[in-house]
Amino acid sequence: MSDSHYPEPKDIAGKLAKTFIKNPLTLILGLFLLIIGYLALEMMPREENPQMIVSGSTVIIALPGATANEVENVIIKPLERKLKEVKGIEHIHSIAMDNVAVLNAAFYIGQAKADSNLKIYDKLMQNMDILPKGAMQPIIKPLDIDIDIPIVSVAFYANNPKMNPTLLSDRVKKIQHRINALNNVAVTNLKGNKKQQYNVTVDMERLSGYNLSLGQIVQGVQSLSYNVPEIKGKTLSNEIVMIGVKNAIESAEDVGNIIISQNMGAPVYLRDIATVTQGQDIQNFKSALISVKKSDGHFSPLINQVTLTVSKLQGANSVIIADEVKEELSKYKEALKNEGIHYVITRNDGERANEAVNELVFHLLLSIVIIAILLAVVLGWRESLIVTFTVPAILAITLFVAYLTGQTINRITLFAFLLSLGLLVDAAIIVIENIHRHFHAPGAADQDIDQLMIEATDEIGAPTNIATLAIILTMVPMAFVGQMMGQFMKPIPANVPVALIASLFVAYIFTPYLAVRLLKKPDHDSEVH
Repeated sequence: MSDSHYPEPKDIAGKLAKTFIKNPLTLILGLFLLIIGYLALEMMPREENPQMIVSGSTVIIALPGATANEVENVIIKPLERKLKEVKGIEHIHSIAMDNVAVLNAAFYIGQAKADSNLKIYDKLMQNMDILPKGAMQPIIKPLDIDIDIPIVSVAFYANNPKMNPTLLSDRVKKIQHRINALNNVAVTNLKGNKKQQYNVTVDMERLSGYNLSLGQIVQGVQSLSYNVPEIKGKTLSNEIVMIGVKNAIESAEDVGNIIISQNMGAPVYLRDIATVTQGQDIQNFKSALISVKKSDGHFSPLINQVTLTVSKLQGANSVIIADEVKEELSKYKEALKNEGIHYVITRNDGERANEAVNELVFHLLLSIVIIAILLAVVLGWRESLIVTFTVPAILAITLFVAYLTGQTINRITLFAFLLSLGLLVDAAIIVIENIHRHFHAPGAADQDIDQLMIEATDEIGAPTNIATLAIILTMVPMAFVGQMMGQFMKPIPANVPVALIASLFVAYIFTPYLAVRLLKKPDHDSEVH
């Protein structure tokens, strides 16, 4: 029978219902939405917290020989006045020390990092003339919160407390090089590591006896403290010849044999005025300690450790990177154990992010089940099944849009979904409730079921659209919140409106489609007259 005599739907709700209610592609569309939502959930980078744009730079300027007071007057104060001219800087903190000035310029949160760093660089280059004579070239170190905050920390320690700390550091450096080559790893750093060096302890009485200065000793040592490069060439027969020249310094004795000066025609060796030992960088007072839990449950005394920290690139998946680091570490576990070296992962943001995301996904599914049970009690199990299907379809659309816009899955993103979950089913409940009412209305038995669905959906279209729009508008002001809170809560105004708009389209397309196939008309002939 032709339905041309039926009135045309007036609202987009009825038009969508009419277009898709008999369309064979509707089922394919529903499956497609669920698939892309699942793929987005698996492919989106997972983090514990949303990414925030934090901009800032540290400017370091050395002025050898100047006191802290002089540094403040000739470097800090003039540069502070100039940096305040840069638009977007929230505050400037400065430190004046002997020989060096340190200025920290912090921009308002949300300012573009690249633009902010460029502003600082331009302002300094434009005002190089105000720096005093003798000032060194400024060093600008931009702040990068994605790189500066590690996602994985690994503590390496030796069972034997007498093990040479430099040996432990050397082993960790080799592992650091391998991990730094992993995909999406931005920076790796070592904390508490010790370097090998020759330590020269000068006898000040002998120094004055030879009428020498510390500057002469420094110059004498520096003259040989480098590696002589290899010499390469070719013979007439085109054979490659490599002449390896060994390092001029191979032991502490070689350092002691350095000639510093002459005294009455005799050479003055470094060993004459100083004691030379081979060891670690004793001037490095920084150390990292760890206490390990023993098999008997007690903790060991604090022992030296070397901590390897791993930072990721912006937008990379913390979970994947953390797993790759763990896999890479497992390759060296046996070799390190044979040398008496062990490691423990002290920080794993990837694992924490995965646990947070999985926990919220579980609660999301639990909320959907609760809604389904409640609707089954109030409307019936068929109606409940229809409404329940719309929730994963809506979330699938929202996740896919979030993936396309470069967002990550984190606690705030999933909180936005939980927040809007009660709102997402509103449109579907309104449509199914109106269809339910039309089914039980007098004369419904004589009406075409498809047309009944279309009329019931079209009838509630306008008020449902307006109500959803009003809820979306309540989320808009949150998008204009500034500073750290605005950056932290950004996923809510970015995802809730998308979810609400998707809920309208899903309700108008799939609710009538599923209602035709799942709902049954009541038997009006059995009514008592």
